[in-house]
This record gives sequence, C-alpha cells and structure tokens, in this order.
Amino acid sequence: SFPKPSISLHPSRRVTLGAATAVRCQGSYWNAQYQLYKDGNPTAMGFAEPAGHVAEFPFPSVSQADAGSYHCRFRNKWYRPTWSHPSDPVELVVAGEGPGSDPSLPRPSISLSPTGVTPPGANVTIRCQGPGRDVRFFLHQGGDLNQPLPMEPPGDEAEFHIRPAGRQHGGNYSCSYRLRSEPFISSAPSDPVELVVADYTWSNIVRLALSSGVLLAVVLILAEAAH
Repeated sequence: SFPKPSISLHPSRRVTLGAATAVRCQGSYWNAQYQLYKDGNPTAMGFAEPAGHVAEFPFPSVSQADAGSYHCRFRNKWYRPTWSHPSDPVELVVAGEGPGSDPSLPRPSISLSPTGVTPPGANVTIRCQGPGRDVRFFLHQGGDLNQPLPMEPPGDEAEFHIRPAGRQHGGNYSCSYRLRSEPFISSAPSDPVELVVADYTWSNIVRLALSSGVLLAVVLILAEAAH
C-alpha cells in the first residue's frame, strides 16, 4: 500500500467559533483521490481529487460539532483498489471566544506565586482556577494558544510549577480549560499574568550603580577633553 499522507490544519488547530479553517492532506503522488475521516465515524466525511498532491477540506464557519480528531488517506486515481495507510491524527479544538460561545465555559482565573519580581533560581507556581470540577487545564505562554502545556491535576484548580525560574521563563501566561467529556471544546483563555524574572539583589544593584558611575565619569572626561 501507499505510505501514509501528512495532515495539518490551517490556519491553526485552535479555532474560534464561526471562524474559517481547512484540513490539508498531502500525499506522495499526483492524480490521487483523498478521503477525510473524523474519529468515531467510519464513513468518510469528505472526498477530493486535487490537481496536485495536496487536498484541502474547508470548514467555512466552524461550529462545536466540528471539534474532534481527523485523519485522511489517499489512493492512486488510476489504481483504485489500494488505499494508503491513514495519516496521523490532527486535532481541531474549538475555542469559546466570540459570538455564540458557550456560556457554560466562562474564562478561568490565573495567578502567580510568589507575586512581584522573581529572582533567578526561585520556584514559581502558576495556578489556574475554573468553574467546575471535571475539567482539564492548559497553560499558554506568550499568547501562543496552539502549543498548550497540560496542567495537573484535573479538577477545578490546577498548578504548573517552574523549578527553578530563569530569565527564559519571563513573559505573559494565560490558561484555558476543556471539559473531560468534551476534550476538543475549549474555554476562552484567562486574562494574562506577567512573570518578571530579574536579579534585584543589593549586590546586583550596587554593581549596576558602580557601572553607571564609571560610565558617567567617562562621559564627563570626554566632554572635558572636547572643550
């Protein structure tokens, strides 16, 4: 049989209600026929015969019913009995932002411990809290909603630990959650919190002050020499 095709979601795998997206399936041959399947349904939900080797299955206005895991397969147009192996799955996660969002999925809250400026090497806990007990939380860094980090344990509150914190961990964080009974339906993200990692110890402050003083002295010497 043919090798399995690749599958991807464009523009992203996390789509807001009513937005447009498309599943793309790419095989290794031209003049092929493609089928798209949604997990849990043995019947193909889409069929395409692209001119090239990439088939596109559009979703012009995503609804919660479209959420789920998809895979595709292809076969040679002129040798129909043999289908390729199925692709790896791609997840279409429908987020709760926008008109028509589910009122039962309000935004979660997020907090940092400790608060304020965090020195390098300290332990940081990011805590996310939602409205129900049977949910799973996901952490998003820097506004990237497509690469979430799972937070444990499932429940009405979850924590993500950074041990130890470094400057690379600084930035904005938000979280979202999904019902365990609906793993592809997501809440809107929480408001962001900012983690600031900086060395504000007295020794570092003195070092900065001394370096600033040396720089000021050099500027004054150069200014005097110019006159």
